[in-house]
Amino acid sequence: MSEIARTPKPPYYAVIFTSLRTEGDKGYEDMANRMVELATKQPGFLGMESARDGIGITVSYWADLESIRNWKAHAEHREAQKLGRETWYSAFKTRICKVERDYGDH
Repeated sequence: MSEIARTPKPPYYAVIFTSLRTEGDKGYEDMANRMVELATKQPGFLGMESARDGIGITVSYWADLESIRNWKAHAEHREAQKLGRETWYSAFKTRICKVERDYGDH
C-alpha cells in the first residue's frame, strides 16, 4: 500500500495489526493480497494503510465495531488468522481504537 487512506469525518474505528514475520513466504503474500481484496468489499470498511520494515504494521479503518467483528469472523479471514498463528508470525498484536479526531493535508 502506498497511499494514505481517505477516511471520513470521525468518529470511526482503527484496527492496528502489528507483526513480526517468520522466515520465508510460505504462501503469505498470496493470502495477504486476498485479505486486502476481501476486506475492501466488507460493509463498514473505510480504508487501509500498511508498512513493513522488519516489523509490520497494518491499520484498517472501519465505520463501527460491528463491522470489525464481522470481518474478524469472516471464514477466509479466520483461516488467514489460523495460518498466521501457526506459520507466518513469530509475534503479533491487534489493537482496536476509536478515532476521535484526525487532521492532515489531503
